[in-house]
Amino acid sequence: MSACTGIFAVSCSREQPKEAMTLQRERQLNQFLAGVERRALRFAEIAVRDRDEALDLVQDAMIKLARNYAGRPEAEWTPLFYRILQNGIRDWYRRQMVRNRVMVWFGRTSEPEDDYDPVAQAPDPMGRTPDEQIESRQAMQKLEQAVTDLPARQREAFMLRTFEGLDVAGTAVAMGCSEGSVKTHYSRAVHTLRDVLGEYWQ
Repeated sequence: MSACTGIFAVSCSREQPKEAMTLQRERQLNQFLAGVERRALRFAEIAVRDRDEALDLVQDAMIKLARNYAGRPEAEWTPLFYRILQNGIRDWYRRQMVRNRVMVWFGRTSEPEDDYDPVAQAPDPMGRTPDEQIESRQAMQKLEQAVTDLPARQREAFMLRTFEGLDVAGTAVAMGCSEGSVKTHYSRAVHTLRDVLGEYWQ
């Protein structure tokens, strides 16, 4: 079952007047949210490195899109959605910085994380050998770490262009910057990843 199932219905029934949204537009927005959900969750998870926090951020972005921009043309939803999500991620980082300062002030430290991943431990459905699985997993981990380590704006440009498939104009809307800035951030990200990933870069 989808992690964000029913968000649009909840948002519209509680926040939107019935006459403000046609059934056709509701179906279109539901389809958009269902289609973007998995990529958005991965996008947020790479940014914040916490699946639960990422899920909250994606759900919040979906609700805000449905509440505030459902009446906009469908072609505008993707960049608008990612702009909302980016703003949510930035706010999350600001809150974390404040929280970390408080924890340091009071001498608190974080508990060690449990790195066990039951999905990663499951048998490989493609029938690859253990060595091939390890090599593939290592490549993906290296890619994710390299993307995570990029400066925030480079990471945003790279993920929106590469993973979401937005063009330069759409990425500029999502990031709230000029198209020239998108090209610069994306180019720098690509060069950095090529240097870091080496043999893994295709």
